[in-house]
Amino acid sequence: MSTFTDHTRLLAVSSLAIMLSLGPGTSRASASDAIEKIDSAGLLERITILASDEFGGRAPMSEGERLTLNYLEKQFKDMGLKPMFGDSYRQAVPLVSIEANPDMALSISDMEGNVHSFAYGSEVMLSSPRVAEEVSLSRSELVWVGYGIVAPEYDWDDYAGINVEGKTVVMLVNDPGYATQNPELFNGNSMTYYGRWTYKYEEAARQGAAGALIIHQTAPAAYGWNVVEDGWKGPQFHLARENNNMDQVKVQGWLQYETAKAIFEFAGMDLDQFAAEAAKAPVKPYSLGLSASVNISNTIQRAESFNIGAVLPGSERPDELFIYMAHWDHLGTAPHKEGEVGDFIFNGAEDNASGTAGLLEIAQAFAALPSPPQRTVGFLAVTAEESGLLGSQAYADKPAYPLNKTVGGINMDRLNFRGKMNDVVVIGYGSSEMETILAEEARKFGRTVTPEATPEKGFYYRSDHFNFAKKGVPILYARGGTVDRTHGADYVTKRNADFVKNRYHSPADEVQDDWDVDAAVEDLKLFFNIGDRLANSKAWPQWFKGNEFRAIREASLSK
Repeated sequence: MSTFTDHTRLLAVSSLAIMLSLGPGTSRASASDAIEKIDSAGLLERITILASDEFGGRAPMSEGERLTLNYLEKQFKDMGLKPMFGDSYRQAVPLVSIEANPDMALSISDMEGNVHSFAYGSEVMLSSPRVAEEVSLSRSELVWVGYGIVAPEYDWDDYAGINVEGKTVVMLVNDPGYATQNPELFNGNSMTYYGRWTYKYEEAARQGAAGALIIHQTAPAAYGWNVVEDGWKGPQFHLARENNNMDQVKVQGWLQYETAKAIFEFAGMDLDQFAAEAAKAPVKPYSLGLSASVNISNTIQRAESFNIGAVLPGSERPDELFIYMAHWDHLGTAPHKEGEVGDFIFNGAEDNASGTAGLLEIAQAFAALPSPPQRTVGFLAVTAEESGLLGSQAYADKPAYPLNKTVGGINMDRLNFRGKMNDVVVIGYGSSEMETILAEEARKFGRTVTPEATPEKGFYYRSDHFNFAKKGVPILYARGGTVDRTHGADYVTKRNADFVKNRYHSPADEVQDDWDVDAAVEDLKLFFNIGDRLANSKAWPQWFKGNEFRAIREASLSK
């Protein structure tokens, strides 16, 4: 699907199928009583505790983590919910920090031995995901692979006909749909998973490449070079796996566009021409006649954090799970000297004490039901989202319930405090039948479903539900809205812009006096209704036709 009209029609068609599969008896009077356990006073109290200075910004592996986990575990126990992980509410998430020494440069050589060198930081950013103190490329052949995409559902394979074992692939960021703005190509302006930089490194590893370099451009990447440079400096967290990530490429990184142009010119080629052709059709992989060399020295540190979760076991099909999730972590406290004046605590009230508190509010409502739903309902608070979605990745790798028994779920990453809305925004709109159910339930609140405003930025791939999607599980990521019932659309736009400019990922993200907490409560009640509805049904929401995760889900459900 590729247009708003197509998605709307698909929602309408899917609605009937979902309604029929839910069957009679899914609306229970007891649920209307339990939902009132979700209230403004309780939500605000929980956010205030989690976002307090005492919790220190909830950084993984800090005193703030200890306080957060103890608080969440006590809340789950007091509600009478069972541990999600056997006899424990906690799931260990082993982490490894890899910090590359910035004293490095990328050397590009031609066949005659001429060498051009490109500086770390201003021209290239490089690192290794492998847990090793020394990693290097030595005269690794450079191969152009266009967008570096293998997408059977789009009949697209940029690696067809070439063996890149031991070589270094060079590719563009985003995908051909964005480059051409053709709604019939990939997903048009909306970024697909194939456009995410993480996918491109993963695919390069699957192809056996030793190195993978993405060419940066601000518009298709949705951020400037400064974001790449700042984000890749310092310690980079990864899950600590037994294989020390040896199945990943040795070296991965980014090239400034001007750097990439210089490399192509060194090879006697025109990057702009190659890029234009790559957007039209899968490329024929092409050796640039150059090789790449770099030595990376790493400092390695290991630590352990925790996910925490609870369940309300189902009465009829306890092996089937509907899951609510939120990340409990934030950025902690900035380093500062003793006695130094200032606010150094990243309290993370909206991001994401609000989602974590919302998780508890919904859990409390389910716990208040006089009888449990037919399916199990889970409540998962994950760690290390701010470090690269690592807690949810750890859960998806070792889930408490098999993912082919996980019906679907809802991810809460920042609640809405701007005001009660006429609509609800879906991040990654047009993905799955979870949106069909959302639309049905939203109508009961007088609300409609609205696509996110900037799908080309790929926000769907930047929160914890994404690790479930990669394994085929449809998780809804919806929040807030675009039109305030009292103040209109401009008001919402200005409030959101103010948050991003003045509070997002800063110590100023604290509980605010002007919050409309009732608006967040309405969203949570909507989310409760969706989970209650699916937990008392036999429905298995599917990805929409053409979605990149549909085949994975179909294969998992056939097992």
